[in-house]
Amino acid sequence: MRLAKLVGAVALLSFTHGAVAVAEDDLFAQFPLVIHCQSNKTQHAFYISRVSEDGVATYVASDRIAGTISLDGHAKAIGSEGGGTCVGKTLAELRASGQAYDLKH
Repeated sequence: MRLAKLVGAVALLSFTHGAVAVAEDDLFAQFPLVIHCQSNKTQHAFYISRVSEDGVATYVASDRIAGTISLDGHAKAIGSEGGGTCVGKTLAELRASGQAYDLKH
């Protein structure tokens, strides 16, 4: 329930900063806004931070933890050998498991 409120607050905040145009070639719009993962018995909300020209999205959470994923690749942790419930999953798998939250227009 807390995650749902958090996602709602982030979505509301993004709309207060102006309208966002979504084009088919807009890589940012093709990724979920939030990915929910569990690591070491702790629930984390990873927010999209950036998308590089080569289509790799970086997600960040508290505690300075982060990960990357591409449209057709698997989630990877940055800076740690461990991983949580997202590592190794594709975007389709994260969406199917209810771990990816898209911004609805």
